[in-house]
Amino acid sequence: MGSTLLITGQEVRQAARANTHTGPTAGLAPGYIQANLIVLPSKYAADFRSLCQRNPVPCPLLAESTKPGSWDAMKSCIPNITSTALIHPGNDLDLRRDIPRYLVYRDGEIDGSARHTDLLATWRDDDHVAFLIGCSFSFEAALCDAGLAPGHIVGGRNVPMYRTTIPLNPAGVFTGGTYVVSMRLYKKHDVERVRAITAPYAFTHGEPVAWGWESVEELGLADIMKPEWGDRPLWPDGKELGPQDGGAGRSTDVVPVFWGCGVTPQEAVVRARLQGTVMAHAPGHMLVLDCLDEVLKVE
Repeated sequence: MGSTLLITGQEVRQAARANTHTGPTAGLAPGYIQANLIVLPSKYAADFRSLCQRNPVPCPLLAESTKPGSWDAMKSCIPNITSTALIHPGNDLDLRRDIPRYLVYRDGEIDGSARHTDLLATWRDDDHVAFLIGCSFSFEAALCDAGLAPGHIVGGRNVPMYRTTIPLNPAGVFTGGTYVVSMRLYKKHDVERVRAITAPYAFTHGEPVAWGWESVEELGLADIMKPEWGDRPLWPDGKELGPQDGGAGRSTDVVPVFWGCGVTPQEAVVRARLQGTVMAHAPGHMLVLDCLDEVLKVE
């Protein structure tokens, strides 16, 4: 199934479940909320809720399992948004199969480099608690509508994501974690428009946390050309950056713009070395909901 045919959240979930779409979800189902997934042993659930409350920019909590082990029902954590708004009645949900690619962590370490197409073999019906975290893909339709399509969408790629040195506020077992950020390149004169468009989407990371070439060092990024997750950055027109652009690009009128990223909880799991099996989406491969992103705007 071609990505151009995936125009609703349900269609993306069905394609992921059937393994007819196994790639990133950026640009799919424009206007629908996309969500990061993290699934934890129930003994860590309370600490994780606290982590989200203390770090709402990189970890905006959208929903969680209705009960431990539940993979087919979520309860909304968003004020004034019902659970049935997130997943419409009759549109079945299977968190174990409805994301194009998954990662599995065992005792705080990633399970090799494997990317799983489902979680059927690792999900525990008596214990695991799933959480959905907002994703910046959710406001990309608004950027596209304003003529500010990110380069990775134009170029058909995954967004670049980076590990920073900016510390998270700790919560329970979650100590030593740092922000993960996603990055999009924009012309300097467009940055204020980009900020204004994305700021209302507080439940999907909101406005950028940093922008400009000086922010690369401020965020502690080793090499903007080598993201820890996703693909190498693209210019706003979707063209590849050359090897020299990590430095020479700084003299252009294009600057990097960084947002909080929902891969942050996975980094927190690794830093905390949680025991047991933890599951998550593969970065850039999201769960797409039935709720429109406009509903989440906070004016």
